[in-house]
Amino acid sequence: MSSATHQRVVVLGSDGFIGSHLVEALLRSGSWQVVGWDREQIRTAHLPEKHPEFVFRLRDLRDDPALLASDITQADVVVNLAALCNPSLYGTRTVDVIESNFLHVEPIVRQCANAGVRLVHLSTSEVFGRTLRSWAPDARIEEGSPFETFEEENTPFLLGPLASTRWSYACAKQLSERLVEAYGREQGLQWTIVRPFNFIGPRMDYLPGLEGEGTPRVLACFVAALLSRKPLRLVEGGRSRRAFLHIHDAVSALVRILERPEACDRKVFHLGNPANETDIHGLALRMRTIWSRLRQDPSILELPLQEVSASAFYGEGYEDSDRRMPSIAQAKRILDWEPHLGLDEALISTLTDYHQRFPKDAL
Repeated sequence: MSSATHQRVVVLGSDGFIGSHLVEALLRSGSWQVVGWDREQIRTAHLPEKHPEFVFRLRDLRDDPALLASDITQADVVVNLAALCNPSLYGTRTVDVIESNFLHVEPIVRQCANAGVRLVHLSTSEVFGRTLRSWAPDARIEEGSPFETFEEENTPFLLGPLASTRWSYACAKQLSERLVEAYGREQGLQWTIVRPFNFIGPRMDYLPGLEGEGTPRVLACFVAALLSRKPLRLVEGGRSRRAFLHIHDAVSALVRILERPEACDRKVFHLGNPANETDIHGLALRMRTIWSRLRQDPSILELPLQEVSASAFYGEGYEDSDRRMPSIAQAKRILDWEPHLGLDEALISTLTDYHQRFPKDAL
């Protein structure tokens, strides 16, 4: 274990969107020694190679199990961010999705329990699946109920049938949560589970055709359309609703979770910003307006919105949740935390990053 002045944290998935911002915040604090694991180093490549408190392992978690076990044993806390979490893969690479989000998690949970090392496990808001309203649209469900607002302890998990392959990710994440809880109850593992609700900010997803292939999440899809001056495609008309949280607000909560092990032991936290809820149609309109201002090009406002079916966009077997509204009461109470950046501020920050990295429109 590390000294009292420097806690040692192992961040699995340290070069991802969330991981890179978390690593930066921990190193800025001066209180943490960070060991990062990832299969690539792109988002954290700007960190000094010989930063005295940062060690980077350019490895898949399965490449060197002995080294991973050694790092975990020497840690005070492990943050597990490693996951395959792209909606376009849930029905096309289902086996990989299940293995990444459950089977590859099991050794990490077991090693933390055996070594007596605390685990902060990043799950997902997708564990809830669909809302009760989407299953029973005529039901009388009050605003703020655990069926309308997702609560950590009371809201049920509702997934679609086996043919709805979209829920492979949610199911694997559900099972990894239950595994973490079981190790805590039966073997004394100290754990915290975090469910992110639509984090956005600089260094988000790749852009298809420019930085990678496939179909990323909604913001990157819209940015790619704006860059190529193509219609912004709305799955099922963009009626689904999401509440977006800026990565800086999210990371401030994650740091507080790391700093408060006793208060956060065996707790689940929802991190989101209920004030930033919008439907995806409204999100497209906001992004088009902000991009037009960043580019100083009013003609961008003329780019059309185009409705497409879920099967045409993602393939057969895709379903969606009509709404994901988090309750953040527990995070406010235990972490003394609340989000500060509004939706327009968060979107401007996110789109400015893309604008600076892609100064010219794609051909």
